Amino acid sequence: MRHRLTALSLPFALLAVAGCGGFGSSDSGTSTSADTTSGSDAFSGTQWTTPSDTYTTSYDASTPYDTASASDTVGPTPGADTSQPPPDATGPTDAHADDPAPPGTNPFVVVGHDPFSTFGADVDTASYDIFKRDVQQLHRLPLPASVRLEEFVNYFHYAYPAPAWEAERPFNVAVEAAPSPFTATTLLRVGLQGKIVPPELKAPANLVFLVDVSGSMASPSKLELVKVLLRETLNVLAPEDTVAIVTYASQEKIVLGPTPVANRALIEQKIAGLSAGGSTAGERGLAMAYEVAEQGWIEGGINHVLLCTDGDFNVGLSGTAELVEFISAKRLTGITLTVVGFGGGDLNDAMMEAVSNAGDGVYAVIGDADSAVAYANLRMLGSLYFIAKDLKIQLAFNPATVYAYRLLGYENNAIADNLFVDDTVDAGEIGSGHSVTALYELVLGDGAIPEAAGAPVAEDGPAYVGAELPDFAADDIVEVRVRYKEPGATVDDPAIPIDYRVASHRIFASFDDAGDDLRWAAAVAAFAEILKGSPYARLDNLDAIAAIIAEQAEVDSDRGEFKTLFESARELLDAGQ
Repeated sequence: MRHRLTALSLPFALLAVAGCGGFGSSDSGTSTSADTTSGSDAFSGTQWTTPSDTYTTSYDASTPYDTASASDTVGPTPGADTSQPPPDATGPTDAHADDPAPPGTNPFVVVGHDPFSTFGADVDTASYDIFKRDVQQLHRLPLPASVRLEEFVNYFHYAYPAPAWEAERPFNVAVEAAPSPFTATTLLRVGLQGKIVPPELKAPANLVFLVDVSGSMASPSKLELVKVLLRETLNVLAPEDTVAIVTYASQEKIVLGPTPVANRALIEQKIAGLSAGGSTAGERGLAMAYEVAEQGWIEGGINHVLLCTDGDFNVGLSGTAELVEFISAKRLTGITLTVVGFGGGDLNDAMMEAVSNAGDGVYAVIGDADSAVAYANLRMLGSLYFIAKDLKIQLAFNPATVYAYRLLGYENNAIADNLFVDDTVDAGEIGSGHSVTALYELVLGDGAIPEAAGAPVAEDGPAYVGAELPDFAADDIVEVRVRYKEPGATVDDPAIPIDYRVASHRIFASFDDAGDDLRWAAAVAAFAEILKGSPYARLDNLDAIAAIIAEQAEVDSDRGEFKTLFESARELLDAGQ
């Protein structure tokens, strides 16, 4: 199925989940809305509801966390505001420990050499969560290696029109392009917006919480926040859904077998009784959690393990490769895995991202009680209920109109071009209400690739020979290709393809003409490049970034919060911290 886009409505082309989904009826747009919109009107009249308008919670931030047991060595001051817990007593507060490997940066690629850019969807937000925690609570900049640009762009809500639940396709595709305000390139944005599963149609859930209760979790910003998350999750599950709790430290333990949420008193009693102590037998705990998930298996339902940890897997099969292999095998049985990190340390970030990807789940980080409440109410269900799986995106650029391209972010989600049509390859998932955003910098016509000290060498070489390019029209710049499977599909089932063409006459004449969402994503991406230490980052862009952020700080609470975080981070940058 091929559509010619009459409008471009997305900033750069950076595939990420922008706005974590939920449940509810939606009548905004159809599966072909991208075909009939034009210019900046593509998203007119569509507005996300801010978190404060979306949910209410019984959690009172002025109330201390549950009283720790006598064996716990860390606890909050009575009456203290625990919505912003203090830095870990068990970890560093002014320095990073166990620095992850340095991040990579995608190079420019000459279209005549390789016209295809291929990657898998990713809905994680952990990188932004870490940035928020570090700046807001620990008063430091995040490690450059923890900055994944797509997860910054991903964090925010964009006004992409969602398809109706009855629509044939589970998501809409929207594209937008405009000259970059930061470099002599054109920014291309490709966005996917998923449909929202009505509450009455959601599948039953079998959810196993795997909780790290080792000694390193004995902190107000760790185990006590896990308890907040578990209690709040009960509010979004149906009475017939089941919850189980498995803990691991020196030994693994089934604290609660699969129990209907209707038996809330028993579940809350088990949550309140959790305490920390001992070493970390992560491998054995994972194995037991999967066993419990198998015992509570719901045919046709959602069977999911949610790991809550500070990332300290120090006993057992702790190598990332071994964990990925183990979790990947379990994924093939139909049990998925989400990873939620807690605390002020560095969480073994690379491992956490890798294992969540292997489990077809999400990786997020929770730094305070407000974040725990928001995750449960705004993001939990979208992370459990998929509307599409193994989602792969490929852009085929027209050598006649585009000289070179650079994908911003997604370094860890690259897929070999020839594997795009291999439907056995695992890729990303999209949950209910999720949106995905991808950003590219394009060098059009006879333009030149921007120079940057230390930048990776542009990929160039012999002329491309391989899969046949589309039959482009003279002014086409790219064909956006998407392949996905239905949520219940197996590894051997064929994927469903969708193709969209984008013409150069749809590029806005100036960045000022572009829609608010493109402008916002461009600013967030440029700032993430600075934090990451990308060779393409320029500190002299900070004033321009600040202006874009300021003009949209009132759009919703997340953008307003980012303005505050940006200003604090800029002070740290100026101070050389």
